[in-house]
Amino acid sequence: MTVFFESLFNGISIGAVLLIAALGLGIVFGIMGVINLAHGELMMLGAYTTFLVQNAFKALGEPWFSGYIIVAIPVAFLVAAAAGLALERGVIRYLYGRPLETLLATWGVSLILQQFVRQVSWVMCIQIILFCLLFFGGLWVMKRRPDFERMRQWAMVVILPLAAGIALVCGTILGQIFKLAVTKPWFGAQGVDVTAPGWLRGGLPLGSFQLPFVRLFIIALTIICVVGIYLFLLKSPWGLRIRAVTQNRSMSACLGIPTQKVDALTFALGSGLAGIAGCAISLLGSVGPNTGQNYIVDAFMVVVVGGVGKIVGTVVAALAIGLVNYIIGSGILALMVSPGNPLFDFLTFFATTSMARVMVFALIIIFLQLRPAGLFPQKGRTVDA
Repeated sequence: MTVFFESLFNGISIGAVLLIAALGLGIVFGIMGVINLAHGELMMLGAYTTFLVQNAFKALGEPWFSGYIIVAIPVAFLVAAAAGLALERGVIRYLYGRPLETLLATWGVSLILQQFVRQVSWVMCIQIILFCLLFFGGLWVMKRRPDFERMRQWAMVVILPLAAGIALVCGTILGQIFKLAVTKPWFGAQGVDVTAPGWLRGGLPLGSFQLPFVRLFIIALTIICVVGIYLFLLKSPWGLRIRAVTQNRSMSACLGIPTQKVDALTFALGSGLAGIAGCAISLLGSVGPNTGQNYIVDAFMVVVVGGVGKIVGTVVAALAIGLVNYIIGSGILALMVSPGNPLFDFLTFFATTSMARVMVFALIIIFLQLRPAGLFPQKGRTVDA
């Protein structure tokens, strides 16, 4: 019985990690139909935000440090949501209805964000701030001209390289003056560690097995996020607008619903959930530039298996994949078969973490052959359209 509860809890905890990673992606991919390959990097931003909040609270000492994770969760949400909103306003909104271009653009953004966290320093921050002030300030000044629409393209051609050049030169000069150019990057290519507060260390004893408090915290956080998203989509006015745009964008626009604001809000919400996921997974291991890449494939897998746009399907698929992944990878199935049985060698071969994922992928391929629309397929006029 202890082995059974241990397997059940570990599988559920893995499923909770997958669910919190896939929840934001399920909103963006399922509701908006956008293939966002930068979703993993938004998780990475949430993880690095947690690291920075931890360091800030560590400088304050106890008892402030014990509560840093409570502050890190909303801060990670806001940072990732702001990054997602900038991505939607700057890139995605020009590519709606063009999935291949969206996929390539978000893949490029993911590479940019990975390199950004490797190289970010005080000098780079100064240069980025100067560029934003000059570029967007210049556009704001030009928009006040009555003939701005006619000369929009020329304004972009002139302001963009001019702002970039001035920001690069001024940032470098200021870095030399204040001796910031010799400082190392904030994070670098190596991983950084997030230390769990004291009340999340240890575990809850259950016979000869312990339920780690960190895993229990992630499960509880996942439940809160799922319930919060469910209530937001079904009970709030903006949730009603999101569901209306999802079902019929043209009719929603005719009825006065601001579809562009709905798109921006949906993308920001999904990105903010990615930031919370990054905050959660930072408690499980070191955080690096490639942290998000470890979860993006599994997150897409959960969304597709559960059914595009279905939160209930995402929950069921995440828990099912987590349980199957742990049961296969832990070798529990091999213990149920005698060593002389040919099935024993087969199960033993897949009784590792990497090979268990291969088996899960194979099972998902077989499942999608039988149910291409997932566990909970969409119904209604949206599918017919």
